[in-house]
Amino acid sequence: MVKLKDIAIKCNTSTATVSKALHDSPELSQATIDTIKKVAKEMGYVPNFYAMALKSKKTYNIGIVYYDATLYGSLRHEYFSSILEAIKQTAEAAGYCITFLSRNSKMSYLELAKYRNMDGVIVVTEDFNNPQVIELVNSTIPTVTIDYIFSSATAIMSDNIEGEEKLVDYVAAMGHKRIAFIHGENTDVTRKRLSGFSQGMIKNGIEIRPEYIIEGIFHDPKASGRATKALLQLDPRPTCIFYPDDISLFGGITALNQYGLKIPDDISVVGYDGASITRVYRPTITTYVQNSDELGKQAAECLINQIDDHYFPITPHYVTGHVQEGETVKKIN
Repeated sequence: MVKLKDIAIKCNTSTATVSKALHDSPELSQATIDTIKKVAKEMGYVPNFYAMALKSKKTYNIGIVYYDATLYGSLRHEYFSSILEAIKQTAEAAGYCITFLSRNSKMSYLELAKYRNMDGVIVVTEDFNNPQVIELVNSTIPTVTIDYIFSSATAIMSDNIEGEEKLVDYVAAMGHKRIAFIHGENTDVTRKRLSGFSQGMIKNGIEIRPEYIIEGIFHDPKASGRATKALLQLDPRPTCIFYPDDISLFGGITALNQYGLKIPDDISVVGYDGASITRVYRPTITTYVQNSDELGKQAAECLINQIDDHYFPITPHYVTGHVQEGETVKKIN
């Protein structure tokens, strides 16, 4: 194994100078740094990870908690995969690697994080009432959550209230008064979106009909298909249906097609998330595009800041998105 001493001999300098060059010390000229790094690379030098960890008291390992019970909530889900990719890129740029924490392990999330000497953990998605998650965020390990606020952890929040309200504003401006909402299961995200939906309806002077509000399941097209069929039995039926997410919306489209209804001529539909398929499908889907890349980037940045500075403020950070108008909402009188 090539050591600093070997590089120093080759460069005719001291090991202290080599160490400074490899750490981009401002005490050295850029020419000296470049020369020493070039020699180190040619000699096949690899930094001693364990020595670095002992010196910095960091392992440069970040844990990821990612669990969704539905098939469409797996790593193939575009929204979550985009968040994870942004976390990965941001962490790697800062010299960190990421490791997933398994829910199926015999150890809890906290025990796994400690066992693997993780510097911090990002909870991307989970049941935030899970005792394992609560134990983790209340521990001394720096933790960041996405779309859920704990008093003891930094939260990166998508603007779920504002997002749903903006969708109602758009649909109301298109003349719709009979608006139905198939929402996800009882989670913090669902409660916020219901709040945004209600605020938008009240602001636009539109009656909220209890029979138009139906619980579905996030990322579950079959559940949304069943809920859509239930809404179609109502008299009068809604002129526009909101869905919990874009994947669920396609379950609704299938049900509407089975009833021979055309979108948007016979009925309008609205999704949520902004998956890329909504822009290539015809008619293009009206939906709310969440800034998933920014969610992941900010989650990684905030966690690294907490790792480096234990006094870094623990406050929610909000990330905004935008309405994709699409072609699935008909303008009516």
